[in-house]
Amino acid sequence: MAETADPNASGAEESASVPDQRQVKQWLAELGKSNRRWMYGAVVAGVVTGIATLVQMAMLALIVHQGVGEAVPVAELSPLFLVLVAAVLVRALGQGMQTRMAAQCSEHVRCDARRQINQHWNAAGPVALSHFSAGALAREWLDHVEALHGYYARFLPQLLLAVITPSLILILVFTLDWLAALLLLLSAPLIPVFMALVGMGAERLNQQHFQTISRLSGQFLDKVRGLTTLQLFGQTDTAASLLATRSDAYRRITMKTLRIAFLSSAVLEFFASMAIAVIAIYIGFGLLGYITFGPANELTLFSGLLILLLAPEFFQPLRTLSQHYHDRASALGAGAEILARMNHLKNGSPRCGNDGESEEKREDNVQLGAVGLSYRQERPVFSDLSLTFEKGDCIALTGPSGGGKSSLLHLLAGFVVPDEGSISVFGKQPGSFSFGWLGQTGFLVQGSWADNLRLTRPDASDIAIEAALTNAGLRPLLDSRDAGIHSHVSEDGQGLSGGQARRLSLARIFVADYDLILLDEPTAGLDTDSEVHVIEALHKLAEAGKTLIFSTHHQALLTLANRVLLVSEGDLWDA
Repeated sequence: MAETADPNASGAEESASVPDQRQVKQWLAELGKSNRRWMYGAVVAGVVTGIATLVQMAMLALIVHQGVGEAVPVAELSPLFLVLVAAVLVRALGQGMQTRMAAQCSEHVRCDARRQINQHWNAAGPVALSHFSAGALAREWLDHVEALHGYYARFLPQLLLAVITPSLILILVFTLDWLAALLLLLSAPLIPVFMALVGMGAERLNQQHFQTISRLSGQFLDKVRGLTTLQLFGQTDTAASLLATRSDAYRRITMKTLRIAFLSSAVLEFFASMAIAVIAIYIGFGLLGYITFGPANELTLFSGLLILLLAPEFFQPLRTLSQHYHDRASALGAGAEILARMNHLKNGSPRCGNDGESEEKREDNVQLGAVGLSYRQERPVFSDLSLTFEKGDCIALTGPSGGGKSSLLHLLAGFVVPDEGSISVFGKQPGSFSFGWLGQTGFLVQGSWADNLRLTRPDASDIAIEAALTNAGLRPLLDSRDAGIHSHVSEDGQGLSGGQARRLSLARIFVADYDLILLDEPTAGLDTDSEVHVIEALHKLAEAGKTLIFSTHHQALLTLANRVLLVSEGDLWDA
């Protein structure tokens, strides 16, 4: 089905309810729940890295103490050097394993997020999705989901490591000098406190950032698609001005986000540096004998140097966490946008069920029992609609525009859900099985003719593709192309007329060999030659015993049908 962008897409997006932070955090937690083993593996690897760091620093301090302070020969220090090298190797291996496991966790989470988005899109159907810009949906599928990477790969593992690693260092420092440990303990909370204060503003800005880029993407795509129309009506300057305004708004929000990131990093680095400087002053004056309070008199070159080496390592996990705190803000902003869209689509997303059990489901017909549908309460589209189509029928729906022809086709396709009643298509729920669909605009993808036809049947042979093109009336055009079925076609059908693009989409139905085929105005906007080819193709499908249900105003198509239904203001009767 061809995608149509709602001109009021941005307004629809703005009206979508934004979930609160609690709901977003709960959704993020549920995403990570099934991948905790990877996250815990990253934490374990981080702990191993921290222990290796303690051993490395202890060996460095001991080598300096014995080599410089006690003048121990280098040959006798060889075991210490071997332990030092081993600690460095273990530390490097631990860091590599931590990165790998964190990346695995993030990859699985992002796959789960995209699976949820796809399920909501599939459940909502193309009619509901057509109210939103393709640019905004693509941005959520790509960039918004990718924004979750840092949260699971860096922030969550570091959140635990920021507690475990400093605690190990604090215990070791406490055994060397309790006053130095106390200084570390008092200065440590400053970083999380300021990180949280800065983060509250960063979360709000990141959410605005994702909203702005989503709207900009949708508007840019809409303007590009409608460029010809804008040129015809002389509105290109207005459109360019609007995009420039939106782009400038995106620039401003981006710079605000970066400003907070840089300022917060500077503040956190300042407090960490000040704390390390205080420790260094204490160690220095203690070794020189200027401080006699507490355990200062017991400081040695080994203990003092080891504390100095461990002080930066004590603050490093906290500083790293502060850097990744912006990943958390990005994930919350992206998650709010994704969750808002899924909640918006969830209202009408469930596939059509059969809540009426009065009629027996039969596999040889299409049944509608007491179906009611309304887009607005004050004006229902259908009310208590009951119909039966036999398998193999060719049904034509005709009547004035806005009478409900397309809505009836959407019900049979499962694109929309009835408010009441039941629908059974060959004994199954609408949309629960494959069927053929052809809208008023042919749907094409960038690639070759063969690529487009293999969308419905990937294993189709070249011979089957050529036969389908012949049935769709494209054989003369196919013979005129040097590349044959491998001729290039763009998403907008460049190189093909409107009728040829429609017939190329129709050929896809021949390749797939569907039992049910639904068509919405298959000859609308076509020239006489294209109309003839489409009608001949539909006649072949009808002769093959396929069930055809189509809306049309074309007299030749009406004569093709063995039953014509007049649809007007929600009422149906045989014409």
